[in-house]
Amino acid sequence: MPEQQTLERAREDAREGKSPNTQAGEFVREEIHHIREGKHGAASTKQAIAIGLSKARRSGVKLSPPKGAVSDKTKTQAARDSRKSKAGTVAGTKKRPSSKRSKAASSALKREGRGAASQAALSRQAKSSARKRGSTARKRSAAKAVQTRKRAA
Repeated sequence: MPEQQTLERAREDAREGKSPNTQAGEFVREEIHHIREGKHGAASTKQAIAIGLSKARRSGVKLSPPKGAVSDKTKTQAARDSRKSKAGTVAGTKKRPSSKRSKAASSALKREGRGAASQAALSRQAKSSARKRGSTARKRSAAKAVQTRKRAA
Protein backbone atom coordinates (compact mmCIF):
# COMPACT_ATOMS: atom_id res chain seq x y z
CA MET A 1 0.00 0.00 0.00
CA PRO A 2 1.45 3.39 -0.97
CA GLU A 3 2.07 6.01 1.66
CA GLN A 4 -0.65 8.59 2.23
CA GLN A 5 1.70 11.41 1.23
CA THR A 6 2.39 9.76 -2.15
CA LEU A 7 -1.32 9.28 -2.82
CA GLU A 8 -1.96 12.93 -2.01
CA ARG A 9 0.84 14.13 -4.33
CA ALA A 10 -0.52 11.96 -7.15
CA ARG A 11 -4.07 13.31 -6.57
CA GLU A 12 -2.72 16.84 -6.65
CA ASP A 13 -1.03 16.11 -10.01
CA ALA A 14 -4.35 14.78 -11.30
CA ARG A 15 -6.20 17.90 -10.12
CA GLU A 16 -3.63 20.07 -11.88
CA GLY A 17 -4.34 18.17 -15.09
CA LYS A 18 -0.92 16.55 -15.33
CA SER A 19 -0.44 13.39 -17.38
CA PRO A 20 -0.89 9.90 -15.89
CA ASN A 21 2.87 9.38 -16.36
CA THR A 22 3.56 12.34 -14.08
CA GLN A 23 1.10 11.02 -11.51
CA ALA A 24 2.73 7.59 -11.65
CA GLY A 25 6.13 9.20 -11.21
CA GLU A 26 5.23 9.89 -7.57
CA PHE A 27 4.85 6.17 -6.91
CA VAL A 28 8.14 5.37 -8.67
CA ARG A 29 9.79 8.07 -6.58
CA GLU A 30 8.42 6.48 -3.41
CA GLU A 31 9.79 3.10 -4.48
CA ILE A 32 13.25 4.55 -5.11
CA HIS A 33 13.14 6.13 -1.63
CA HIS A 34 12.17 2.80 -0.08
CA ILE A 35 15.19 1.12 -1.67
CA ARG A 36 17.52 3.94 -0.63
CA GLU A 37 16.39 3.88 2.98
CA GLY A 38 16.85 0.10 3.10
CA LYS A 39 13.21 -0.96 3.38
CA HIS A 40 13.88 -3.46 0.58
CA GLY A 41 15.98 -3.87 -2.56
CA ALA A 42 15.45 -4.51 -6.26
CA ALA A 43 17.19 -6.71 -8.80
CA SER A 44 17.40 -3.81 -11.26
CA THR A 45 16.29 -0.24 -11.78
CA LYS A 46 13.66 -1.52 -14.22
CA GLN A 47 12.18 -3.68 -11.47
CA ALA A 48 12.02 -0.73 -9.07
CA ILE A 49 10.20 1.33 -11.73
CA ALA A 50 7.85 -1.57 -12.49
CA ILE A 51 6.89 -1.90 -8.81
CA GLY A 52 6.13 1.83 -8.68
CA LEU A 53 4.01 1.70 -11.84
CA SER A 54 2.12 -1.32 -10.51
CA LYS A 55 1.32 0.59 -7.29
CA ALA A 56 0.19 3.55 -9.37
CA ARG A 57 -2.18 1.41 -11.46
CA ARG A 58 -3.60 -0.23 -8.33
CA SER A 59 -4.16 3.20 -6.80
CA GLY A 60 -6.27 4.35 -9.72
CA VAL A 61 -3.83 6.20 -11.99
CA LYS A 62 -5.10 5.70 -15.54
CA LEU A 63 -1.86 4.33 -17.02
CA SER A 64 -2.12 2.36 -20.23
CA PRO A 65 -0.55 -1.11 -20.39
CA PRO A 66 3.05 -1.08 -21.67
CA LYS A 67 3.57 -0.94 -25.43
CA GLY A 68 6.42 -2.42 -27.42
CA ALA A 69 8.53 -5.48 -26.81
CA VAL A 70 7.34 -6.57 -23.40
CA SER A 71 6.12 -10.01 -22.47
CA ASP A 72 2.46 -10.98 -22.48
CA LYS A 73 2.79 -11.65 -18.76
CA THR A 74 3.75 -8.01 -18.13
CA LYS A 75 0.80 -6.71 -20.17
CA THR A 76 -1.58 -9.08 -18.40
CA GLN A 77 -0.30 -7.98 -14.99
CA ALA A 78 -0.69 -4.30 -15.93
CA ALA A 79 -4.28 -4.93 -17.01
CA ARG A 80 -4.94 -6.81 -13.75
CA ASP A 81 -3.53 -3.92 -11.70
CA SER A 82 -5.83 -1.47 -13.50
CA ARG A 83 -8.84 -3.71 -12.87
CA LYS A 84 -7.96 -3.95 -9.17
CA SER A 85 -8.16 -0.19 -8.84
CA LYS A 86 -11.65 -0.18 -10.32
CA ALA A 87 -12.82 -3.03 -8.08
CA GLY A 88 -11.68 -1.21 -4.97
CA THR A 89 -9.79 -4.20 -3.60
CA VAL A 90 -6.64 -2.20 -2.90
CA ALA A 91 -8.32 0.06 -0.39
CA GLY A 92 -9.17 -3.05 1.63
CA THR A 93 -12.88 -2.84 0.96
CA LYS A 94 -13.40 -6.32 -0.47
CA LYS A 95 -10.56 -8.73 0.07
CA ARG A 96 -7.40 -8.74 2.16
CA PRO A 97 -4.19 -9.82 0.46
CA SER A 98 -2.74 -13.18 1.46
CA SER A 99 -0.36 -12.57 4.37
CA LYS A 100 1.86 -15.54 3.41
CA ARG A 101 2.27 -14.31 -0.16
CA SER A 102 2.81 -10.74 1.01
CA LYS A 103 5.56 -11.79 3.45
CA ALA A 104 7.20 -13.98 0.81
CA ALA A 105 7.30 -11.10 -1.68
CA SER A 106 8.68 -8.71 0.94
CA SER A 107 11.40 -11.10 2.07
CA ALA A 108 12.38 -11.81 -1.56
CA LEU A 109 12.75 -8.06 -2.16
CA LYS A 110 14.74 -7.67 1.08
CA ARG A 111 17.33 -10.14 -0.27
CA GLU A 112 17.88 -8.01 -3.39
CA GLY A 113 20.61 -5.40 -3.69
CA ARG A 114 20.26 -1.68 -3.07
CA GLY A 115 22.28 -0.50 -6.07
CA ALA A 116 19.21 -0.29 -8.32
CA ALA A 117 18.28 3.07 -6.78
CA SER A 118 21.74 4.62 -7.04
CA GLN A 119 22.22 7.83 -9.01
CA ALA A 120 24.41 6.01 -11.55
CA ALA A 121 21.89 3.19 -12.08
CA LEU A 122 18.98 5.63 -12.54
CA SER A 123 21.04 7.71 -14.97
CA ARG A 124 21.99 4.61 -16.98
CA GLN A 125 18.34 3.54 -17.14
CA ALA A 126 17.18 7.00 -18.28
CA LYS A 127 19.85 7.17 -20.99
CA SER A 128 19.16 3.70 -22.34
CA SER A 129 15.42 4.41 -22.34
CA ALA A 130 15.97 7.71 -24.18
CA ARG A 131 18.21 6.02 -26.77
CA LYS A 132 15.33 3.73 -27.74
CA ARG A 133 13.02 6.69 -28.39
CA GLY A 134 14.85 8.25 -31.32
CA SER A 135 16.42 11.65 -31.90
CA THR A 136 13.22 13.61 -32.63
CA ALA A 137 11.57 12.54 -29.38
CA ARG A 138 14.75 13.35 -27.45
CA LYS A 139 14.95 16.83 -29.00
CA ARG A 140 11.29 17.49 -28.21
CA SER A 141 11.80 16.34 -24.63
CA ALA A 142 14.89 18.53 -24.22
CA ALA A 143 13.06 21.57 -25.62
CA LYS A 144 10.20 20.97 -23.20
CA ALA A 145 12.66 20.73 -20.30
CA VAL A 146 14.19 24.08 -21.28
CA GLN A 147 10.74 25.71 -21.32
CA THR A 148 9.91 24.25 -17.91
CA ARG A 149 13.22 25.49 -16.52
CA LYS A 150 12.54 28.99 -17.85
CA ARG A 151 9.10 29.05 -16.22
CA ALA A 152 10.49 27.88 -12.88
CA ALA A 153 13.14 30.64 -12.82
